[in-house]
Amino acid sequence: MSAEPQKTFYLETFGCQMNVHDSEKVIGTLISQGYRQVSTVEDAGLILYNTCSIRDKAEQKVFHRLADYKKLHAQGKKFGVLGCVAQQEGEKIFERAPYVSMVCGSASYRNLPQMLIQVEAGKQRVTGLDDRETDECFETEFTARTNPHRGYITIIEGCDKFCAYCVVPFTRGKERSRTSDSVLAEARQMANLGYSEIQLLGQNVNSYKDSSGKRSFAELLAAVSETPGIKRVRFTTSHPRDFGRDIVQAIESAPTLCNHVHLPVQSGSTRILDAMQRLYNRDQYLERISWMKAAKREISITTDVIVGFPGETEADFDETLSLLDEVGYDSIFAFKYSPRPNTPAVHLADPISDQEKSRRLAVLQDKQKQIQTHLNHRHLGQTLEVMVEGKNETRKQWIGRTSQNKVLNFTTNSDPAVGSYVQVKATIIFPNSLAGEMVV
Repeated sequence: MSAEPQKTFYLETFGCQMNVHDSEKVIGTLISQGYRQVSTVEDAGLILYNTCSIRDKAEQKVFHRLADYKKLHAQGKKFGVLGCVAQQEGEKIFERAPYVSMVCGSASYRNLPQMLIQVEAGKQRVTGLDDRETDECFETEFTARTNPHRGYITIIEGCDKFCAYCVVPFTRGKERSRTSDSVLAEARQMANLGYSEIQLLGQNVNSYKDSSGKRSFAELLAAVSETPGIKRVRFTTSHPRDFGRDIVQAIESAPTLCNHVHLPVQSGSTRILDAMQRLYNRDQYLERISWMKAAKREISITTDVIVGFPGETEADFDETLSLLDEVGYDSIFAFKYSPRPNTPAVHLADPISDQEKSRRLAVLQDKQKQIQTHLNHRHLGQTLEVMVEGKNETRKQWIGRTSQNKVLNFTTNSDPAVGSYVQVKATIIFPNSLAGEMVV
């Protein structure tokens, strides 16, 4: 008897860290179902795209990619669209790309084994599109982690905030948290496998509510940080509305908790924050910043900013610029507003031209570059612990990252192991990174 042909798949991921980790779990699920991952679409029988719909360009990229590979359908290859665009567009994807066999939103990943069976049986339109009513999280023992030293743990899925510009509540469903015991069990498992850094993930990670009622988010942070073998614990992304002083206290008292907080503000104008339905004002946001500034450990603060939200005046934009000065962010992620389907803001008049949005974005990024250059001077001469992430052979530099999430590249005569922790003296500063020499 001849052996059955091996099932192969190719998976491309677009978007955020949540998508990256979702893909790790999807890959593990596929492997558990007898599939083998390959590195090119040409070698794959099943081609999957894990998609992002936060911004229009990310969404367009997926459909362009599908169009590019349409010719492969004639070779018997099958296609699946996963993630946020899948949930947002639903069965319309079959109309736009009829050679797609499977459409699966992120809230339905737990159903993948059954969906794969249907695809293998030749069913043309297999869908998994759970709505906001699902209480299920995607928990699986099959996770194909791509980094052997740093790993993700999703502790909460979905979002209940409904910011006016954001599609996530519609694509990822309502907030649903895992039990803290299951999170801690996964952390221990990762430590036993040799992982030394864990990053806890959630659309609003600090909105976590232990479904067993045992631990608050801050208590979970402290508990994960005490896992034997774990040297660093990070978390992202926080929402200012749910950011409590107890989180700062946890960072102060647990050296294993990285002294870095990503706290998206989106705008420095209270008027625009209200229009965005962000659930806090400028003063309330700055109060949370003051808690971190007063901490016993120096906490690195980063943020997200949207420019050109409908109705944003020059005065509103100036308030965002002044907020950058007042806070002194270590880095920012800044974007031009783009309307997303199903969101409240899609119905707002958007009189701000793309040219003006681009101008404001450039002004914002230029100011932030100056701030970062100034702030990075404080690290000159400091000796900092970095996790070794790799080596840039061209520059003959090792790549490292500090607890504050700063890139610190360094030179050394030794050969440090990737994943190890070494001491590096910072001797050169750049706007986006530091450089130095390993201290032996």
